[in-house]
Amino acid sequence: MSLTNRDRRIFRVRASVKKASHGRPRLSIFRSSKHIYAQVIDDGAGKTLAAASTRDADLKGKLKTGADTAAAAEVGKLVAERATKAGVKDVVFDRGRYLFHGRVKALADGAREGGLNF
Repeated sequence: MSLTNRDRRIFRVRASVKKASHGRPRLSIFRSSKHIYAQVIDDGAGKTLAAASTRDADLKGKLKTGADTAAAAEVGKLVAERATKAGVKDVVFDRGRYLFHGRVKALADGAREGGLNF
């Protein structure tokens, strides 16, 4: 199996995130052209502790579109709220293959505003 440059970038970022995590759960994101998704993952147990996206019923009526920075900030706040309910306060941010600007940065700022530490 040959890896693409995109796959190499994903694995490289994820490996450095896991190395720096020191047992903390990982806040992983996925960004499509229409929506943004976030989940808090415990890699040790292989379980998703909390998740949120612009497709959630909680956010669907409040958002104009799922593909802007305002929507990403709301997803960040919602995933932070759900993570704190699950007992998670400290996470490590996994930006995946995306650069830390725009919607990715807005989601991170919303999660910090919602109470997550990273």
